[in-house]
Amino acid sequence: MCEDDHAGTGPGRRALFVTGAAAALTLGSVSFASASDRNSPGPQTRTVRGTLPPGSPDFVYVPVEVPSGVREIRVAYTYDRPTVPAGTQGNALDIGLFDERGTDLGGRGFRGWSGGARTEFFVRADEATPGYIAGPVRPGVWHIALGPYTVAPQGLSYEITITLTYGEQARTARPVYPPERAKGRGRAWYRGDCHLHSVYSDGRYTLAELAALARAAGLDFINSSEHNTHSAHAHWAEEAGDDLLILLGEEVTTRNGHVVALGTDPGTFVDWRYRARDNRFGRFARQIRRAGGLVVPAHPHATCIGCNWKFGFGEADAVEVWNGAYTPDDEVALADWDSMLVAAVRDGRDGRGWLPAMGSSDSHRAPDVIGRPQTVVLADDLTREAIQEGIRAGRSYVAESAKVSLALTASGGRGEHAGIGERLRVDGDTPVTVRLEVTGAPRCTVRFVTDQGVLFTGPPLPVSGSGVAEWRTTASYAAYVRAELRHEAAAGPLPGALAAFTNPIFLGRG
Repeated sequence: MCEDDHAGTGPGRRALFVTGAAAALTLGSVSFASASDRNSPGPQTRTVRGTLPPGSPDFVYVPVEVPSGVREIRVAYTYDRPTVPAGTQGNALDIGLFDERGTDLGGRGFRGWSGGARTEFFVRADEATPGYIAGPVRPGVWHIALGPYTVAPQGLSYEITITLTYGEQARTARPVYPPERAKGRGRAWYRGDCHLHSVYSDGRYTLAELAALARAAGLDFINSSEHNTHSAHAHWAEEAGDDLLILLGEEVTTRNGHVVALGTDPGTFVDWRYRARDNRFGRFARQIRRAGGLVVPAHPHATCIGCNWKFGFGEADAVEVWNGAYTPDDEVALADWDSMLVAAVRDGRDGRGWLPAMGSSDSHRAPDVIGRPQTVVLADDLTREAIQEGIRAGRSYVAESAKVSLALTASGGRGEHAGIGERLRVDGDTPVTVRLEVTGAPRCTVRFVTDQGVLFTGPPLPVSGSGVAEWRTTASYAAYVRAELRHEAAAGPLPGALAAFTNPIFLGRG
């Protein structure tokens, strides 16, 4: 075994450059034996050590010169975690891989990303570590991508061990993807969870476990949304069935917020290596839509580093208002979304251009609950296209579980009728009856919310969890109405946690 130990600061710096996105640093190349030595016994290994100072670029690339005859690349890494003062971020170092096709933003060289979830990975023609893409190991300059997520005041010292194994490459299997249609019930309400994680990124669930938990939760569809990789796409087919539609996507995890690519074409990779100030998000939002997907900013007011959404909502098709167990940042997201509805009415965009709300579990591991919450969509059938069309139109509501069902309608005096996501076209002074039917929500309280705020609060529902609430208004008094179902408040004047909420019904001629 050949080992090369570069002490000190690691390979010499080659260049500090801006890729048209986040700043990046490329280090000096790591070289291996020439092709004439590929028949030497055993793998060949190089070890690289270095230190990244505070304020390092978002991405640091380590070039690796891969000769011909290599059948497997294996990478392992470690880094120090020094003690830091209270309130100061410690070290966190992400990792990924690009092949000989390069590291260009949005290019074809991406071969995988595990963030900080793994300490080692491998890639070969027939198999790869979850998070990485199996395929031929071709000669050329590959790049290990380091992402210093946070750096302690003392700096971040790392060690990378790269091992090349020579030999004949196996055959790369042709990927098989899940079907875009399941056995639906025609036009009906379908339940789904569009933000889930497995072992293919930083989750602990296998794909089989996710599928089983989705079925147990009463879901009709789910969306694959691993952080910054599409590697799970080719492994979902055997988990799909007539009873479960599996959409394919990605959680595009940038330093300025996360966005779920919902229902893209199989094998679609969406780059994440940019910040809001780089003015690149629109390019990749358009890529998601060209690939047949929806653009859904996730947990926009989450408090984790890099999670708060800073790209604006001009490119969004929907927004994830409720993420996982209901918390104060979801309450802020709900209020912010309601303000966007008010702005849409004010700007005359309520006929089109308003932003529907969604909810997903963002489940990673037990005790995360798949389907808490879930988006319930009125769709023409259980197909990728029909589910997406229902979400895009806002014909949906969000519920904490499959036990909770809502039916919100608005009707005028002459038989006019509208449901969630639709418009009731009546004159401004025409009496309108808003009606909500609820099941599965014991002791919860119904609230009707309009552009004027909360204008109706009903008494708690009985212990059976079923009930009906009605409220009368006019289009001149309420430009839209949406329903909330709240649990009993623990204390004080604040409302209880959500059990469910709907997208709006708009009132008036528009």
